Amino acid sequence: MIKNTVLMLSLFLFSFSLSANSAINKVLDTFHQAAANADQKLYFSLLDEQAVFLGTDGSERWTRKEFYDFVTPYFSRGKGWAYKPRQRNITLISSVINGEQLAFFDELLDNNNYGECRGSGVIRLTSQGWKILQYNLSIPVPNGISGEVIGKITAYHQQISSSQ
Repeated sequence: MIKNTVLMLSLFLFSFSLSANSAINKVLDTFHQAAANADQKLYFSLLDEQAVFLGTDGSERWTRKEFYDFVTPYFSRGKGWAYKPRQRNITLISSVINGEQLAFFDELLDNNNYGECRGSGVIRLTSQGWKILQYNLSIPVPNGISGEVIGKITAYHQQISSSQ
């Protein structure tokens, strides 16, 4: 009896995991396609009301409303951005505090302007489906050139500070 219960629970969890991964993949793929199509309504429908978007520049931390205001001039002119996912990892978790279903994800992306990028974040299951709670877009720097890149970033920040 216990073996059957454990087996049934395992099958249920495996089935939920496959279903959740499929749904999360669809949300993230739709998110990227909506950005490429400058489809602001669809794009923001995939973001949680409490969403935060972190851009590649250290100063780019936007709430959903701030990000909406930022992208509106671009999307209203039909100008979007295309990030093509080439690898994605999803880790499902369940919140101990309130039982929420959450997932962490990371993905390698290709972009015509930035080259290889990484998107990572948190996605939450809501009554309207999975919604992106945080998205962090970054540019992975190979270790072999990180010293040079760090030097350029430091010099840039010093130049900005001295000109103010």
